[in-house]
Amino acid sequence: MSDTSPGRDVATQGRRLVYESGEWEIDLARRELRARGTPVPIGNRAFDIIEVLVRSAGGLVTKHDLTSRVWPGAIVEDNALQFHISAIRKALGPDRELLRTASGRGYRLLGDWTFRQESTSPAGSIDLEPVQIAAEPFQTNLPAAASDLVGRTTAVRHLRDLLSAYRLVTPTGPGGIGKTKLALEVARGLFPSFQGDVRLVELASLSDPGLVPSAVAGGLGLKLGGDQISAEPVARAIGAQKLLLVLDNCEHVIDAAARLAETVIRMCPRTTILATSREILNIEGEHVYRVPPLDVPPQHEEAANISAHSAVQLFIATTRAAQSDFSPHGDDLATIAAICRRLDGIPLAIDFAATRVATLGLQQVAAGLDDRLGMLTGGRRTALPRHRTLRATLDWSYELLPEPERLVMRRLAIFAGDFKAEAASLIAAGGEIAASEVVRSLASLVTKSLVALDAVSVITHYRLHETTRAYALEKLSESGELGDVARRHADYYRDLLERAEAEAETLPAHAWLAVYGHQIGQVRAALDWAFSPTGLAELGVALTVAAVPLWVHLSLMEECRSRVERALSGPAESRDARRNMQLNTALGAALFLTKGSGPESLAAWTSAFEIAESLDDADYRLRALWGLFIDRITSSSYRAALAVAEKFCTYAAKTTVPADGPIGDRLVGVALLSLGDLEGARRHIEHMLGRYVARRSDVIRFQYDQRSSACSYYSLILWLQGFAEQAMRSIECNLVDARASDHPVSLSNALAHSACPVALLVGDLTLAECYVKALMDLSARHTLRRWDAIGRCFEGVWLIKRGDIGGGLELLRTAFSRIPQNAFILLYTLFLAEIADALGRDAKAAEGLSIIDEALARSERNEGRWCVAELLRIKGELILREGAPQAAAAAEEHFLRSLDWARRQSALSWELRTATSLARLQQDQGRAAEARSLLQSVYDRFSEGFETADLKTAKAYLDSMQ
Repeated sequence: MSDTSPGRDVATQGRRLVYESGEWEIDLARRELRARGTPVPIGNRAFDIIEVLVRSAGGLVTKHDLTSRVWPGAIVEDNALQFHISAIRKALGPDRELLRTASGRGYRLLGDWTFRQESTSPAGSIDLEPVQIAAEPFQTNLPAAASDLVGRTTAVRHLRDLLSAYRLVTPTGPGGIGKTKLALEVARGLFPSFQGDVRLVELASLSDPGLVPSAVAGGLGLKLGGDQISAEPVARAIGAQKLLLVLDNCEHVIDAAARLAETVIRMCPRTTILATSREILNIEGEHVYRVPPLDVPPQHEEAANISAHSAVQLFIATTRAAQSDFSPHGDDLATIAAICRRLDGIPLAIDFAATRVATLGLQQVAAGLDDRLGMLTGGRRTALPRHRTLRATLDWSYELLPEPERLVMRRLAIFAGDFKAEAASLIAAGGEIAASEVVRSLASLVTKSLVALDAVSVITHYRLHETTRAYALEKLSESGELGDVARRHADYYRDLLERAEAEAETLPAHAWLAVYGHQIGQVRAALDWAFSPTGLAELGVALTVAAVPLWVHLSLMEECRSRVERALSGPAESRDARRNMQLNTALGAALFLTKGSGPESLAAWTSAFEIAESLDDADYRLRALWGLFIDRITSSSYRAALAVAEKFCTYAAKTTVPADGPIGDRLVGVALLSLGDLEGARRHIEHMLGRYVARRSDVIRFQYDQRSSACSYYSLILWLQGFAEQAMRSIECNLVDARASDHPVSLSNALAHSACPVALLVGDLTLAECYVKALMDLSARHTLRRWDAIGRCFEGVWLIKRGDIGGGLELLRTAFSRIPQNAFILLYTLFLAEIADALGRDAKAAEGLSIIDEALARSERNEGRWCVAELLRIKGELILREGAPQAAAAAEEHFLRSLDWARRQSALSWELRTATSLARLQQDQGRAAEARSLLQSVYDRFSEGFETADLKTAKAYLDSMQ
C-alpha cells in the first residue's frame, strides 16, 4: 500500500514528485496547487488533505482515514474537516467537482492524475549570498504577550482554522478593535506549525507606500540593495521558506501592502500571511475575518449573567491588574456593563477606562465617560464612525492624566516608531518638566496602557500605538509646542547618527545595524518636519548629512538620493560650503549607484571637489576624486582616469589615513589595466594588496569593499598573463571574503569583474554557470539592476560556449542593448568581442566584422588596449569565415598584429589563442613545420593551467601535427 501520509519527503536525491491532470498540478515538494502553471493559494492543512487524496489514485478515503493522517493523534470534529474541504473546493473554482463527496463515508479526488519527477536543484550551485552574522532570516521577532488575551477564545480558534485552510487571512475592523493583539496571539500559537519562522512587520510608521517592500525586507532580515526595493525581490528572497508573515496596520499603505501580499502568495508556496487592516486587501486568495467587538451585556441583562460577557471580563481583568483586590458585584457589575456598552465593546477603549478605576473609582470613571461620550453614543450612534468613539475615549483618558503625564504623552507623539527612555527623557524634557520626571511619567503611562513597552530585546523600547500617537500629535500641535519638540527630536537624531558614523569603524555591520538600523523611521519623520514650512531647513541639512551612512548600510540609495536632492534644493542660506560639499559627495555616489555615471553625478562630484579644495578638506577631496575617477573610467576616458588616479595618489600621500595610499594604487592599477599595461597594473595592485588594511568606513567613502575590488582585477590580470590556476584561486578567496563582508554590492562586483569572465575565459563552463547564476540570484534578491543586466550578458556568453549559439547570441545581444556604456569598466569591449565571434560561428561573418570593427575603433579612440589582441584575432577568424578573395593573407596579417600586441603586453593567454588560430591557418596552407614551431614556442612558456580549454586545444593541435 502506498504511503499517503502528508508531509512525506518527496524530494529525495535531488528529485521531486509532481501530480498532474489536465490544467492542474499538485507539487508535493513545493506544496503547491497550480492551475495552468500558476500557484493557487491554499492553506497547509488543506494541502495535506489534497496530498492524501491524490496519492490514493482516485480511491475513496474515509473520513476517519483522512483525519487520522492529516491530524494524527487528534480528535477532529466533522465541521473542522468540512471547513477545509470547502476551502479546497473554493481553490478548485470551476473544477470543484473534482473533489467528490461520498455521503457519510468520505472523499475521493477525481481526474486522470499522472505523476512525474523533477530535479530540485542544478548541479554545481553554490551559495554566494552574504553571510547572515546575527541570526538566520525569519526567526521570530514577535513580542512576548504582556497579559492574557481576554474574551477572544472563539476568535482565536476561528482565526487559526482559517490560517490552516487559507494562505492569506486578513483580520479587519475599526481602530482599537484588537486586530493586532488577536493576530499576535494566534501567531504565537502557530510557532510549532512554522518551526518558529514567524515574523512581524509593523507598517504603522511608514508614510510612503513605496517603502512597504523595504520594511518587509528589513523585518525579515533580508539584505536587499539597489536603488529601490520592490515586491518581487522580496518574494524571491523568501523563496520556499516555511514562514508565517504578520503584516500589521496595512490600511494607510493598502495598495502597496496588497501588491506585496499578492506577490508573496503567488511566488512563495510555503508562506502564509496574516495581515491586519481596517480595509481589506481585496486580492485573489484573501480570506477576510471581520474582528467583532467584545460581547457586551444587553441593556437589561440579569446581574448573574453580566460576568459571562467578554467585554466585562476584559474590564475586570484590566482593573485587577492595577488593583488586585477589585471584586465587583451587584450594582458595580451593572455599572461595568453600562461602561462597556458605551464603549461599543472596543477593547482599547475598555482598557483605557479600566486602568483609571484603581485611582478614580468605578463611579467616577462612569461619570467621566458620560461627560465625554454622551453626544457620540446617544441616539444615532450607529451612524457615527467608530474612530470618533475611540477619539472620545482618548480625550477622556487624556483629561484624567495629571498635567506632567499629559505633557509627556503629547511630546512622545513626536516619535515615529519605537524609542528608548533616554531619547524620551532628552526630547520630552524642557520647560516645567525635568528629565527624571519624564522617565517617571513614561513608566506611569506604560501602566495605563497609553504607551506600549517592548522588553523582549536586550534594549527596552517604548512606542505609542498608532491611534494614540495621532491623538497626541493633535494635542501637541494645539499646545503650540510642536516646533520646539520637533527641533529637539531632529537635534537628537542628528547627534545620534553623527556618533553612529564613528562607531561604524569599530562595530561589526550586523551589530551596528541592530543599534541604528531601526532609527530610519525617526530620521524620516525628523526630515519631513525640518523641510516643512514650519521646520528648520538648516537642521534638516545637518541631519541629511548625518544620515548618509545609515542609508548606505541599509542599501536605501534611492531614498538617499531623493533626500539629498531635497536638502540641496532648499534655501542657500541653510547650507554653508562644508554642507554643500558633503551633500554633493553623497549625491554623486547615490546617483552612480542608482542611475550610473552621467552629467548629474559628474556635476555633483566636480562641485564637491572644488569646495573640498577651497576648504582644504583632505577626506572629501579624496571622496570626490574617487567619484571623478569612476566617471572617467566608466565613460572609457582611460587616460583621463589615470590622471585622476595619480592626483588621488598625490593627495593620499598627504593624509594621515594609512589606507588612502593603497586605494590610490588600486585606482592607478585599474586605469593601467584598461590601457593595456598589464605589468604596471599588476605592480600597483599587488602594492595595494600588500599594504591595505580594510576599514568599514571605506565602503561609505568609496562605495565598494576596496580589497575585494582590487582582488577582482588582480585575478583577471593573472589570467591574461598566463596564470590561470592562480587566477582561479584568487577568485575563490575573494568570493569568500566578499561574502563575509555582508555587502551585496561588493560581492556582485567581485562576481561580475572577475569570477564570471575569468571562469568563461578559462573554459570551466560548470563553474561559470555557478558564478553566473550566483550573480543573477544576488542581483535579483537585492534589486541590483545593473548587475542583473551584466549577469544576463554572461548567461548569453555561457550558452554560446556551451553550443547554443543562436539562443545565447539572442540573449547576449538583447541584454547588451539595454545597458548604457557607462555601466561598464572593462566588460563593454569584451561583450562586443563575444557578440562578433558568435555571429561568425552563426554564419553571419559580415555582421560580425562590422561589430569587431566598431570595437577596434573604440579601442583606438579611447586607448582601451587590454584586449586589443583578442579583437584582432577575432577579426582574423571572421575574415576567414567570410571567405573573401585574399582572405588568408588578410587574416594572417591580423593574427600577426595580434601576436605583436599580446607580446608587447605580456598577455600570454591572448598570445596562445592567436598562436592557435595562426597555426591552424598555416597548417591548412601546408606550412605544418612553421605552425608547429610557433604554437610549441608559446605553449612551452606556460607553467600551469594545462587543463584549461585553451591549453587543451593547443595541445591537441600540437599532437595532431606530430
